[in-house]
Amino acid sequence: MHKYIVYAAYGWLALTGILHFAVDVVSQHLRGKREPGLETTLYYGLNSAFSLGQVAFGLLGLFLAWRAMNLLTETPVLILSVAAALGWLTITFQFMAYWEPKFNIGIFCVLIVAAAMTR
Repeated sequence: MHKYIVYAAYGWLALTGILHFAVDVVSQHLRGKREPGLETTLYYGLNSAFSLGQVAFGLLGLFLAWRAMNLLTETPVLILSVAAALGWLTITFQFMAYWEPKFNIGIFCVLIVAAAMTR
C-alpha cells in the first residue's frame, strides 16, 4: 500500500504543478487577462516559480519511487517532503487569494502523512 500512496503523492504534486502553470500563467497570458506591468510580472513570476518547484519536486519523487523506493521510506526524506509541503502551504496562504493551490497542497500533505503511516 505504501508504494501506491507514494506514487499518488508525488504524481499528484507533479500533475497539479503542471496544471497550476497551465491555468494561472499560460492561459491568462494567452487570453490577455492581465495588463502588462510590474504587478503582472510579479504575478507570473510567483506562479511560475511555485509550479516549477512542485513539478521538479514531484518528478524527483516519482523518479526515486521508481528507482529506489526504499529511500522514500526513510524518515529524513519524509520530513523533507513535509517541510516542502508546509512551505508551499505558507506561500499559498501568504500570497495567493484563491483556494485551489491550498487544496492541492493539502492533498499532498495528507498523502505524505499517509505514506509515513504505512511504511
